[in-house]
Amino acid sequence: MDLNVLVLPGDGIGAEVTGQAVRVLRHVCEKWGHRLKVSEGLLGGVAIHRTGSPFPEETARLAASTDATLMGAVGLPEFDNAPPEKRPEKGLLGIRKALGVYANLRPVRAYAALLDSSPLKNHLVEGTDMIIVRELTGGIYYGTPRGIFEEGGETRAVNTMTYTRSEIERVSRMAFHLARTRRKKVTSVDKSNVLENSQLWRRVVVEIAREFPDVALDHILVDNCAMQLILNPRRFDIVLTENMFGDILSDEGAVLAGSIGMLPSASIGDRRPSGAQVGLYEPVHGSAPDIAGQNKANPLGAIGSVAAMLSYSFGLREEAAAVEAAIERVLSSGNVTADLRPTGAPATTEQVGEAVVAAI
Repeated sequence: MDLNVLVLPGDGIGAEVTGQAVRVLRHVCEKWGHRLKVSEGLLGGVAIHRTGSPFPEETARLAASTDATLMGAVGLPEFDNAPPEKRPEKGLLGIRKALGVYANLRPVRAYAALLDSSPLKNHLVEGTDMIIVRELTGGIYYGTPRGIFEEGGETRAVNTMTYTRSEIERVSRMAFHLARTRRKKVTSVDKSNVLENSQLWRRVVVEIAREFPDVALDHILVDNCAMQLILNPRRFDIVLTENMFGDILSDEGAVLAGSIGMLPSASIGDRRPSGAQVGLYEPVHGSAPDIAGQNKANPLGAIGSVAAMLSYSFGLREEAAAVEAAIERVLSSGNVTADLRPTGAPATTEQVGEAVVAAI
């Protein structure tokens, strides 16, 4: 198979973890006989430094002409007080919109080898295995009007949460299709007791659920969901929610996995003419500039994102399963980075990547 992949290393530790992820991807393609073409582009703070834009036109062109994009984290402290259009995160929002990736899938799994790495008691997290399906191109991050304004001597900030029926329908269908491949349960998260936006969300999800009579649906308010993720995470299979709620809840899931460095993600859109499903793949963690360049970042979230790419964009289930099994074997060996409480001296980023390749 031909795999045409764009790599956007991003900022901070992005280049280090994506480097190991690409290493694993190259090994998989060599072992299974696939032809891999890798292009590299700029996004985020590094793109601002080199081009003045967090999402350069050349990156947009590359993203449109490849089948899947593997991305590192974006963001640097030096841009914290920059205007919104000059912040690295603007590039992330831009590429999501440009690719039309409307569903962000964030698996949260408690590996047996990492139970002691979670700050929660083992009996609470053991057996946790869910996917948070977050709507990605609507909601308060994209709604207008937005901005900071001066009105009559007072400063006012405005953000608008907005959703259309069609936006809710398409992400809901993806959640229900995913549920059919798992435990056949969808939990829809909203704030319908106070938000009209959530009232439409719940109404549409209920309508879509009728198309999937074999999948159970329940509803939960977002504040209760945040609590239940900690108290009873095993109750969840597919968690479906809008953009901002999903952003917050999926980072809470890092507590269950033992480290935010473990969490991969897949942002999915429609299919290319080649048949590949448009996908943007990235670890959930941030750019961690305080440890950048020190070869100590955990690459397993990025490597897990490669497994997701193989599965969702290219339909290579066997290869994806091999990567996931290799990650689990490396975790069981204890040869891991410092964030995962290794049994001996912490492994480096490169050593973990090398261990995953060897396990495959």
